[in-house]
Amino acid sequence: MFRNQYDSDITVWSPQGRLHQVEYALEAVKQGSAAVGLRSKTHAVLVAVKRTPGDLASYQKKLIRIDDHMGIAIAGLTSDARVISNYMRTEAMRSKMLFERPLPVGRIVSALADKAQVNTQHYGGRPYGVGLLVIGADETGPHLFECSPSGNNFEYYAMAIGSRGQSAKTYLERQYESFADAALDKLIHEGLKALQATLQQDKSLDVKNASVAYVGVDVPFTVVEGEALAPHLERLAPSRRDATSGTTTEPSAATDVAPMETE
Repeated sequence: MFRNQYDSDITVWSPQGRLHQVEYALEAVKQGSAAVGLRSKTHAVLVAVKRTPGDLASYQKKLIRIDDHMGIAIAGLTSDARVISNYMRTEAMRSKMLFERPLPVGRIVSALADKAQVNTQHYGGRPYGVGLLVIGADETGPHLFECSPSGNNFEYYAMAIGSRGQSAKTYLERQYESFADAALDKLIHEGLKALQATLQQDKSLDVKNASVAYVGVDVPFTVVEGEALAPHLERLAPSRRDATSGTTTEPSAATDVAPMETE
């Protein structure tokens, strides 16, 4: 009630103790296509659904390399993600130039959280409208973090963000205990199964709309797309049973279509 009296600026609290502009930014993340992250003792993996605004457009990029040991998956405003990724790359280069070592993953995540939180407390600004899953490997092993527009960040064994992300999280909550000692191929397979759960029933993953990235101890950040992803997708059920007719049908290659400003 009376929300429009308290959502005109980021610095205005509602009587219920809420910052509505921050909540709107979190909703922008939920409008983006899904991204899933999971990690074991040796590797961390990101999988994501790419969207296209139309038949004449290319698929939006979802996985971004930050450094040899680190990368991100995004859900939300692509333009905000570009600004954030440039900031992270600058910090990674600064660490190599000044300290001659890769930037610790936890340190850049904390710096990014501080940067996002500043945008929630100054008049005339707005929060970033993008959520991130950050994977990386440093001397303490592989890591998976989530960064939200509110400035919060948490480390996870597995996490999903974006549209229909709750379906993927439900699957991951049942399986995450088996990830600790999992090989890289199993991590990718489990990530794709969780990602498949975020799609509508008439949609499926294919080499055009799916992306996979991984990093590990002594394994550089690598993005797998296109035909290189086909062997992993073949391990998913290549056909499914139609619930009404009992016939076997091939999965559709269609993808969710979203406005161009989100991905």
